Amino acid sequence: MSAYLVGVMHRTSFGVAGLDAVERFHATSAALSGFVVLQILVYAFLQVPVGMMLDRFGARRMIVAGALIMAAGQLLLALSTSLPLAVAARVLVGAGDAFTFISVLTVVSAWFPPRRVPLMTQLTGLLGQFGQVLSAIPLAALLHGPGWTPAFVSAAALGVAVAIAVIAVVRDRPAGAPAVAAAESPREVLDGLRRSWLEPGTRLALWTHMGTQFSATVFMLLWGVPYLVAGHGMSTGAASSLLTIFVIAGAAAGPVMGELSGRRPERRVWLVISVIGLNALVWTAVLLTPAPAPYWLLVLLVVVLAFGGAASLVAFDFARTFNPRCRQGTAVGIANMGGFIAALLVALAIGVVLDAIGAGYSAASFHLAWAIQYAVWALTLAGIVLSWRKARRRSAEAAARPPLPAPTAVGHA
Repeated sequence: MSAYLVGVMHRTSFGVAGLDAVERFHATSAALSGFVVLQILVYAFLQVPVGMMLDRFGARRMIVAGALIMAAGQLLLALSTSLPLAVAARVLVGAGDAFTFISVLTVVSAWFPPRRVPLMTQLTGLLGQFGQVLSAIPLAALLHGPGWTPAFVSAAALGVAVAIAVIAVVRDRPAGAPAVAAAESPREVLDGLRRSWLEPGTRLALWTHMGTQFSATVFMLLWGVPYLVAGHGMSTGAASSLLTIFVIAGAAAGPVMGELSGRRPERRVWLVISVIGLNALVWTAVLLTPAPAPYWLLVLLVVVLAFGGAASLVAFDFARTFNPRCRQGTAVGIANMGGFIAALLVALAIGVVLDAIGAGYSAASFHLAWAIQYAVWALTLAGIVLSWRKARRRSAEAAARPPLPAPTAVGHA
């Protein structure tokens, strides 16, 4: 979890350095936003390859590799003075970030009993997000004190330190637990990927992650503050306070989601569908209310979005329970792509719609642009229902299948 926390610090570190980066690299605002998009693209599209490597090499090696790759990226950023090198540095950070979270989840599932895994997954995701505090306070203090190079060299050093700690402390599984057989040949690796995708439970995890996470990610990462300020006339400070409420609500929602998933696993799908429906319902109320919307309604929106972010971690529980141990990394990687790819597409589509309308950042323009979300919700709900039915049917067939006969001993004359 500490490795994940430091990884979140690396992921969000560029957010506190935006104005300094403009001055250091002589970059435009569009170029700086490209940093974020490229970093998330690298993170999203590496999920499946990283999951396949996780099944082969184990969580400990992958966490160490991720920490060192992110540290290399931060060191390159610390020393670079040109835009291409800075872009390469953020690509390294995105790549190392891709190694970390799903590997940490594999450690959780190996060391805790199945009943506690959903709650521990939620707590890991929740506590790891406090890495944003490391970038917002100590890293920002170094940046605005000693300067750019000392700040990012310090971040790189912390990454190396946590890698050493993982080598010293973390083990893939408890002592005495059987090792998971890994694929040996490229053909076996590709066959594992194919089997993971053909498993309906993996697709259920993908649709779950996509439908629950994308709206919150788009709101928090890019379009939330412009929408609140330009569409509802809020001050930047008031809009930031709503984002703080989002973090607090997410902290409360995570353990609740984990406990509900662990207590009633047969109702996880209904929990996910309810959260997606609640997101769509509250967004509908906001979009149909003439701007500026009441403050309480906007608070309700960010709280519901926070529950969507917490519900997205249920996807990893689906990936874990519907796949054998030897393919869980691949399945989790497939699931983790869903929300980020949808978020990128929706964020880009909102920008395209705003430009096409040509009326600036008005409430009416934003309301039309945000309506794109309904297409994603419809797609993901259909995917969840269809894959859930197939997963239940396959589980029923497996339960009805007679067990294999026990091998009989063969004597020798």
